[in-house]
Amino acid sequence: MSDKKNGFSVTVRVWRQDGTGEPGRMKAYKVSDVSPDMSFLEMLDLLNEDLIKKGEKPVTVESDCREGICGCCGLVVNGDVHGPDEHSTVCQLHMRRFRDGDVITVEPWRVKSFPVLKDLVVDRSALERIMAAGGYISVNTGAAPDANAAPVNKDDAEEAMDAAACIGCGACVTACPNGAAMLFTGAKISQFALLPQGSPERQRRVLSMLEAMDREGFGNCSNEYECEAVCPKDVKVANIARMNREFLLANFFGKAEPQSAGSRD
Repeated sequence: MSDKKNGFSVTVRVWRQDGTGEPGRMKAYKVSDVSPDMSFLEMLDLLNEDLIKKGEKPVTVESDCREGICGCCGLVVNGDVHGPDEHSTVCQLHMRRFRDGDVITVEPWRVKSFPVLKDLVVDRSALERIMAAGGYISVNTGAAPDANAAPVNKDDAEEAMDAAACIGCGACVTACPNGAAMLFTGAKISQFALLPQGSPERQRRVLSMLEAMDREGFGNCSNEYECEAVCPKDVKVANIARMNREFLLANFFGKAEPQSAGSRD
């Protein structure tokens, strides 16, 4: 057994790739003195400190808030998107979930639309371009409006907030067998479609965002529900259904030329 004072040891099999289009490979490293109170990212920090001391290149991994808010820490840990904990991000995963001698396999998001930049970091800017396609909402600027100036039904407000909780990490895309971004896109459409402030651009928004989603090469939903299962913010697939309704209504009432709904049924 390992010395509890000094923590325990694990073997980390991590994906190493020098850049987009470069060949990648799995490489194993032993990490010692791991405390069960460490976060998973702190364990990777420990690995990188050891690699730097040995004159080797550290493992490139992205993180920022380490509070489950920004979503950039997304990894696949032992085949689980964001790791074994439900509805959480990798930065919220702690080493108490592992045992002395465990072999931990760490990989980046494996999605065509998210090319690997280096090691465990992927380019998720496709999601940002979908959001940018949604454009703006028409609101008056200046002083803050009165609290009840635009009455919103309580249930609608709560659903809009639940949809807006999406942090754009891309876990839903990674878990989907089709590489679909429909939960992400549905959430971003829903957060405005449910509120009166989002009504003026409602039809244009859904058509533009779905066009951008298709242009980025994401797949379509086939009701696997894997996206909802791995979402760290528990965003519901009901948002996909709402997006489909918005899409059909925009095609029916919108000024744009009707588009094919494809497999969005």
